[in-house]
This record gives sequence, C-alpha cells and structure tokens, in this order.
Amino acid sequence: MIFTIFILFLIFQRLAELYVSSKNEKWLLKNGAVEYGKEHYPFMVAMHTLFIISVIAEYIWRDDTVVNYALIILFFVLIVIKAIVISTLGHYWNTKIYKVPGTRPVATGIYKYIKHPNYIIVICEIAIIPLAFGLYYTAVVFTLLNAIMLTVRIKKENEVLAM
Repeated sequence: MIFTIFILFLIFQRLAELYVSSKNEKWLLKNGAVEYGKEHYPFMVAMHTLFIISVIAEYIWRDDTVVNYALIILFFVLIVIKAIVISTLGHYWNTKIYKVPGTRPVATGIYKYIKHPNYIIVICEIAIIPLAFGLYYTAVVFTLLNAIMLTVRIKKENEVLAM
C-alpha cells in the first residue's frame, strides 16, 4: 500500500514539474529565449519515463521488497530542496535548456554555493527512490544511465551558461 501511494505521489510530482516547466517555457519563449540541447532532450525524457516504469516493474517482479522509511523521508527532504531550487530560478527553471539573450545566470540562494543543485537532487532521487523499496537493479542501472545523461546535459548547460 505504501508503495502505491508513493509511486502515485511521484508520478503526480513529476507531472506537476512538467506543468511548471511548460508554463516557464512559454514565458521564456515570449522573452526571446533560445533552446539548446534539443538533440539529447528526448533521451532524457525517455530515461526518466523508463525509470518510473522500471521502479514499478521491479517492485511487482520482486517478492521480497522492503520499505526503508528513512529513505522515503530523505526523498521528501529532497522535494523541499527542489522546490527551493525551482523558486530561486523562477521563470528560468525548466526541464529544457533555455537562454534569454543578454541575461546572466542566476547567482542567488543556493546558486551562490552550488552550480547545479537540481542535478545533485536528481542524482540522489534516482538512487533513493528505488532503494527505499529494495529495488537494487533499478537503482544501479538508472544511476549509471543518469550519469551518462548528466555528462552530456551538464556539458551543454555549462556551454550555454558561459555565453
């Protein structure tokens, strides 16, 4: 029962993030933003979608799952930190890479201390979500896939931020 509630929350939370991203995308485009990294974005969406599917599939497949409540609490702490990140970036937060010409990167809040806090959160989420239910295959496979994806993504984002 806890898994079902958790996974439904996770799906709702991810859809809410996409909604915020979509609203911000409209604002960004209205303000002259240019999109970068289009070539890797579909792979990132596919990876995150397959991640949720894998969590569900491995949970169903395994008959010896456990619930680690400490990791579930840590996940919710990460959600709070992510909300702070999204709030700090305001209209600039997006799942895609956009740059409004003439603007400088946000350097307030957590961004004074950490260059890519959202990616640190995602790295933790990709490990914590499956590990909270003892889903080790999903944790390992998607941690590796996410590392590959973030190598491409952060390189592109750093190029854009340096413009």
